[in-house]
Amino acid sequence: MTVEQNVLQQHSQKHQQTLLNQLREVTGTTDVQLLQQALQVSNGDLAEAVAFLTEKNAKVPQQDETTYYQTSQVASDRYISVGSQADTNVIDLTGDDKDDLQRAIALSLEESNRAFRETGITDEEQAISRVLEASIAENKASLKRTHTEVWSDSPNPHDRKRVDTCPVGLKNVGNTCWFSAVIQSLFNLLEFQRLVLNYSPPARVHDLPRNQKEHRNLPFMQELRNLFSLMVGSKRKYVDPSRAVEILKDAFKSSESQQQDVSEFTHKLLDWLEDAFQMKAEEDREGEKPKNPMVELFYGRFLAVGVLEGKKFENTEMFGQYPLQVNGFKDLHECLEAAMIEGEIESLHSAENSARSGQEHWFTELPPVLTFELSRFEFNQALGRPEKIHNKLEFPSMLYMDRYMDRNREITRIKREEIRRLKEHLTLLQQRLERYLSYGSGPKRFPLADVLQYAMEFASSKPVCTSPVEDIDSSAPPGGTTGQQLPPPSTAEQDSLAPSESSGPASGPATAPTTAQQQRVPIHKPFTQSRLPPDLPMHPAPRHITEEELRVLEGCLHRWRSEVENDTRDLQGSITRIHRTIELMYSDKSMMQVPYRLHAVLVHEGQANAGHYWAYIYDPHQRCWMKYNDISVTKSSWEELVRDSFGGYRNASAYCLMYINDKKPFLIEEEFDKETGQVLSGMDKLPPDLKQFVKEDNELFDKEIEEWDALQARKAQQEKLALAAAAAAAAASAASSTSTSSSSPQPMSIESSPPDNAAPQQDPEYMEQPSPTNDSKHLQEDTERAISRAASEQEERSPEALLNAAIKLEYGRLLRFAQEDTSPENDYRLQHVIVYFIQNQAPKKILERTLLTQFADRNLAFDERCKSIMNVARAKLDLIKPEEVNMDEYEMWHQDYRNFRETTIFMMTGLELFQKTNYVEALMYLIYAHQYNKELLTKGLYRGHDEELLGYYRRECLLKLNEQAAAMFESGEEPEVTTGLGIMNELVVPCIPLLLVHDTERDLLAVEDMRNRWCSYLGQEMESNLQEKLTDFLPKLLDCSTEIKSFHDPPKLPTYSTLELCERFSRVIAALGRVPTEGR
Repeated sequence: MTVEQNVLQQHSQKHQQTLLNQLREVTGTTDVQLLQQALQVSNGDLAEAVAFLTEKNAKVPQQDETTYYQTSQVASDRYISVGSQADTNVIDLTGDDKDDLQRAIALSLEESNRAFRETGITDEEQAISRVLEASIAENKASLKRTHTEVWSDSPNPHDRKRVDTCPVGLKNVGNTCWFSAVIQSLFNLLEFQRLVLNYSPPARVHDLPRNQKEHRNLPFMQELRNLFSLMVGSKRKYVDPSRAVEILKDAFKSSESQQQDVSEFTHKLLDWLEDAFQMKAEEDREGEKPKNPMVELFYGRFLAVGVLEGKKFENTEMFGQYPLQVNGFKDLHECLEAAMIEGEIESLHSAENSARSGQEHWFTELPPVLTFELSRFEFNQALGRPEKIHNKLEFPSMLYMDRYMDRNREITRIKREEIRRLKEHLTLLQQRLERYLSYGSGPKRFPLADVLQYAMEFASSKPVCTSPVEDIDSSAPPGGTTGQQLPPPSTAEQDSLAPSESSGPASGPATAPTTAQQQRVPIHKPFTQSRLPPDLPMHPAPRHITEEELRVLEGCLHRWRSEVENDTRDLQGSITRIHRTIELMYSDKSMMQVPYRLHAVLVHEGQANAGHYWAYIYDPHQRCWMKYNDISVTKSSWEELVRDSFGGYRNASAYCLMYINDKKPFLIEEEFDKETGQVLSGMDKLPPDLKQFVKEDNELFDKEIEEWDALQARKAQQEKLALAAAAAAAAASAASSTSTSSSSPQPMSIESSPPDNAAPQQDPEYMEQPSPTNDSKHLQEDTERAISRAASEQEERSPEALLNAAIKLEYGRLLRFAQEDTSPENDYRLQHVIVYFIQNQAPKKILERTLLTQFADRNLAFDERCKSIMNVARAKLDLIKPEEVNMDEYEMWHQDYRNFRETTIFMMTGLELFQKTNYVEALMYLIYAHQYNKELLTKGLYRGHDEELLGYYRRECLLKLNEQAAAMFESGEEPEVTTGLGIMNELVVPCIPLLLVHDTERDLLAVEDMRNRWCSYLGQEMESNLQEKLTDFLPKLLDCSTEIKSFHDPPKLPTYSTLELCERFSRVIAALGRVPTEGR
């Protein structure tokens, strides 16, 4: 039967299944064959069928019978759950008052039929919904979870702007990483993308949906189309899927904070899509066979061939996602082999009428998109909760399905039999090899070749003639010295003797010698000596052996060892050859005709009751793997995929595998314009209604960017006006206090010195201050030294000549500082702004104006020479025309330097607190230091500090806090537990996205360490209140988007003079010992 024929029969099959379910519910009979027989006898009349069953049950008692292998029922459920077991209880409805019974049955059936007509949902689906709802309610009551914190958007829309054609991410709107992972996997199937984008609802539903399914599925389809269109043409880096998610959550009847299972959601999604496309197909092809593209894309068929209690059966089943068990298997092929064969199958291939039961599955039709569910959860009966299976399971990037196809049934059976025979032979060989490698009859076993070698070494050792204990002096103390001068170390007993230095009275006939006569045997100390003393033999030795005996024995041992080594090599070689033969069993071309390429891997990190999902999806156009982690979309690699997906050593492992038929390129091919033949991309892919939808959203985003830019421009203008006003006030004050005429004030505050009572923040503290007693004192001294030196070296004593000479000398001094290679603790950039400017290649005009500003400082006016030079410098500043120096650029450079000093203070304060182990306070300083420093470094290498140094201590501070919080949690004390979880929720968890956003290996490992530490508690016994707190906290730790959460305002910074800043910075950096270059 083809897929099209199945689609035609779906409604009749569903109706028949509905009747079967109603009969089963009313009568309690679970025998599918008996139910079908009743329907056939009654010609579909439910009342007669019930009467038939109740009479039959009264006459023939229902037998207990498992239906584990029975698959003869109509396959209405396309999601095959392999290995389910039906209930065997039978409700006896036979009673004296049959009229009352019949009336009750009729009433029940009438209500069921009416409900189905009104809602389109069967009783079975309603029952499942009730069970799920009850389970969710129970889970909610037991966990008492609070709403998981939703990450806020960056206020700067430029941070949320899409870069070129980079794939669009999906915002996590509260434990919806499961949604993002599945939707991105499907969206990147371009054929599926086209189907969704070009879907139009049936014309008849524009009036009013007929039932609940239509009322739910059609709005969801429209929201899915909108979402896909934004993912195609949006200018945003990521989009918000809230509207589609809300419809799904309503269907799941779950709270916002509950994590959805990927397979459960995918089942629901495909079911809705199938229903939506089925309605459209029926309308478009009235009177013809309706084609459902969802069925053709995702559903296949397999043939179940088996024997049940000696009777053979053969049935065709339809499947969507194929479930596979993980536990006990090492790779995907082993999982598939186990899933395709159930029970004892010998009777399937023999003519004997055996009573054994078993079945095989053979695929007759594979869907273009083949999805495997990897069952990585099992219920722990002892602990009463589900647990995740972390076993390693390998899977290939190219999967050949030929061995599982029905058309290759006979060939595969022959090969399976050959593999079975080879594995039996392999087991025997491995057992024999084990006897060689673990020889002996006691608890300790050794390789036989080594045993023979040891025997040979013993026989070849120097023979001795006495017992190793016969000449030990019995009169000596138990642990003391011997009673006589020891003879030369030639005998075994002397060689092996090592008495201790304990004291005690001598016993026996021998006379104790004097201390001077005593000689101690050297004691071998294995932990302090590199080799044994020369007077101790390496091995014991035989006492009596002739040369003839030794020659015969050595010959035998050599021959035996050679034989054992040859046998071992032969066994190992045979084992290797058999492994290779098994691996190549299906490598011939005839068994490589059905290739499926890995398209997507859905990964789950965490435990059974908490975790985070993301997806790896292959991009065939860039020929690389992409990692889709909520709003973050980054390039990845097969190696990273393997690390995160195979499992075995981390809490992350693959949960769902999506393969696509490699011989059907239309699945991932771009669409071409029919007229021009050009590839359609971006907005050109969209139908008119969606093109308009995306256009409107992009216009809103553009408007948001414009408003943001206008706001920032207004703020900058206001700051500039405030600075100009301050400068004007300072200039007016200066004019009234001096006899020199002043020109109109310059727009920047750095050009004019404030009066003594002006606020010091009007001018850069590193340039000038109103009093020589504060931060400008060192600058004044440097300036006066330059003037004095210029006066001693300059013949011409005019103020202008002295000014020019002094500026050249000062610039030369600062240039030497800028070019000097110093240690990290001596950073000359902190001593003078000009050093910072030179190292970062500031324009010459910026340097000149800054130096003129330094020499125009009023604090120089204490002698006539300095005063005259100051006046000349101020006059030169006034003569500089606006077109000569770009004041905006000038201010930008000085603002960068202010930012550099501020970053330095954040860094210095954070490191000081870290050294004092005050990690809670240190964290925010280090976080802001790292962020500000990163912004500085985007403009140049010497704009900020060592990024690795700051990254290392930011990372270490988070790890220290994590350890502190975990230790508090382990204490079990309520105040400690609350404090520890508070540290995690308020400090550590909000910072995790900062470590994830740039995807550096050391930061990723740190995050993994923190998560593993808390996940390790899941398998431990603890108080119920601790379990509840842990269950509430873990989703926040694991379900972290890379979207940056807004922090509190940065900490208040103290004010430092340049001298104080340099001294403290040097002291802090020197205390670090060394600058780490490799991190953790």
